[in-house]
Amino acid sequence: MNNPRPVAVVTGASSGIGAASARRLATEGYRVVLGARRRDRLDALAAEIDGVALTLDVTDDASVAAFAEAVQALPGPVEVLVNNAGGAKGQDPIEAADVADWRWMYEVNVLGTLRVTRALLPALIASGAGHVVLMSSTAGHGVYEGGAGYTGAKHAINAFSETLRLELNGRPVRVTEIAPGMVKTDEFSLVRFDGDQERAEKVYEGVAEPLTADDVADTVAWAVTRPAHVNIDLLVVRPIAQASNYKVHRTR
Repeated sequence: MNNPRPVAVVTGASSGIGAASARRLATEGYRVVLGARRRDRLDALAAEIDGVALTLDVTDDASVAAFAEAVQALPGPVEVLVNNAGGAKGQDPIEAADVADWRWMYEVNVLGTLRVTRALLPALIASGAGHVVLMSSTAGHGVYEGGAGYTGAKHAINAFSETLRLELNGRPVRVTEIAPGMVKTDEFSLVRFDGDQERAEKVYEGVAEPLTADDVADTVAWAVTRPAHVNIDLLVVRPIAQASNYKVHRTR
């Protein structure tokens, strides 16, 4: 009998970087478990990549517990967790900040990552070859006006990543933080600006080639397929047009 494929879990897998990472990991031989709230999208992607679709709300304890139980019931070792669920809301200065937007960002980006990681760590450790990938951002390594809520949440992911690596030292789990810069996806900026298409498009105006979700998915696959003794602590990836959070070459 053939051994079951190792399992890779991707949160926020219904679109963007999450969906691209799921597709990429499937080509590397993983049985990919897709977690997100939009089940119709997950079902379609699962059918495409021979994966498993499971409804997941990372802000809800019961949802995370049920998700983790279902993952651990699958055949095959749980080797990879890609904590991708996250997002930004608003770009107001602190003096006008919307507390509800900040609460949402911390619930999804930070506490959601905590819930899922904590729930699946026993299985990752038991696999003997676990790998936690945390989808951060260059916003986790620098700040900008109007971005305190989001940069604060992503700085927390940087701290989470570094602390988790220390705490797991000596156990068979690698920890990688991936920090993308300007990535153009269908939804990130639309969510940030409450569906305002014009404001969302302006973010990328004049940038010839921002990163794509597939570009980031390649970095995920590369990190998790290094030899087991090799840990990629932090991988920062930007388009060539973006030298920093502040300096972006625009053609117009």
